[in-house]
Formats: sequence, C-alpha cells, structure tokens
Amino acid sequence: MQYVEAPKEYNGSERAIFLAGTITGAVDWQTVLVQLLKDEDIVIFNPRRKSYNSSDTWYEEEQIKWEHKYLKRANAISFWFSRETLSPITLYELGAWSATDKTLFVGIDPGYSRIRDVEIQTGVARPDVKVCYNLADLAKSIKEWNENDDS
Repeated sequence: MQYVEAPKEYNGSERAIFLAGTITGAVDWQTVLVQLLKDEDIVIFNPRRKSYNSSDTWYEEEQIKWEHKYLKRANAISFWFSRETLSPITLYELGAWSATDKTLFVGIDPGYSRIRDVEIQTGVARPDVKVCYNLADLAKSIKEWNENDDS
C-alpha cells in the first residue's frame, strides 16, 4: 500500500482509491480503513490532514482543489457516512460521482441520520453498488475489487 495524504502530491500511475466521507466533526474512520487495507497493492488518497486550519481560506481552497484532483485521478472512490454529522459535502460528492461510471464503494454507519436517503438514491442511481454498514465490510469490498484486474 502507498499512502498519500492531503496536501501531498502523487505522480505515480498505480491503481488508486480515494477515501471520500465525513471529516469535520467525525471520528477518524480513515485511519481504521487504511489499517484494514494496509496489505493491499493499492494507492490510498486520504483527504483527512493531520493538521488543518479551517479558519484560513487559503487552506480551504487548497483542500478542495486537492480533493477534486485526486477524486478524478483515483480508479475508485470509497464513501463513508459517519453518524456524527449530516456530511453535506459527502452527499454532494456521492451524487456527482454516481452519475459517472467510476467504481464506487458506499459505507454507512447504521446511526447515520439520512441512511435511507443514501440507500435509496444509491440503489436508483447505481444499482451496481453494494452498500456496507461497517468499515470491515467496506474494506472487504475494496479488497475484492482490487483483486480483479479488469475494473
């Protein structure tokens, strides 16, 4: 596994996945998922920074541009909806990427307040996407995809 955390740059061409999902106000689920994927031959783009100054507009713009660049660059996007917040940006990103043919993985904490909305919308827009309800199952789905060379 190669690990790329915002705002670091990556210039390789290996198979990569972007960890989209709740950051602000949520537990650090990304570290758990990265640990579950540590033995995979894959590049992980993680937008959660070790330090981030949300009151500085320069950081905000840099963060959004970095995420946009690596969402496009990734072969797949994994979404996680944490229970702590509504995650409006994650909802926006899931909607946007559901309209493409990019490989998607969707995970939802069972305590997430809009769980049915995500389930129904994903089922309508992307019936090929299986919804997972814990990080272990999400990691398992990603590992199965990563073993398959044709996607």
